[in-house]
Amino acid sequence: MKYEVQENCLTIYLPGELDHHNSEEIKREADRLIERGHVRYVIFDFADTEFCDSSGIGVIMGRYKKVCMFGGEVWAAHANERIKKILKMSGATKIMQIYEEDV
Repeated sequence: MKYEVQENCLTIYLPGELDHHNSEEIKREADRLIERGHVRYVIFDFADTEFCDSSGIGVIMGRYKKVCMFGGEVWAAHANERIKKILKMSGATKIMQIYEEDV
């Protein structure tokens, strides 16, 4: 995983599989960066992600709760159709925006 903080925005470049094997590490590092960097916006970059389970949804929901207290937002970027479907079915799209690139 790669993390990038620019001003008050944290981008998390997610791995190929966002599941219980790596969700705890992502939570820990994201929370550390959010608290240290006064982050209000979190972007989950799904460019390399092909799979996401309930642990991955938990990562998104937890980070939303953290930044929501400060009026922040959570976004998804580069989500393929499969990931968009998972986000929609889980209800995550009710709390996050999906960034759509103009083609």
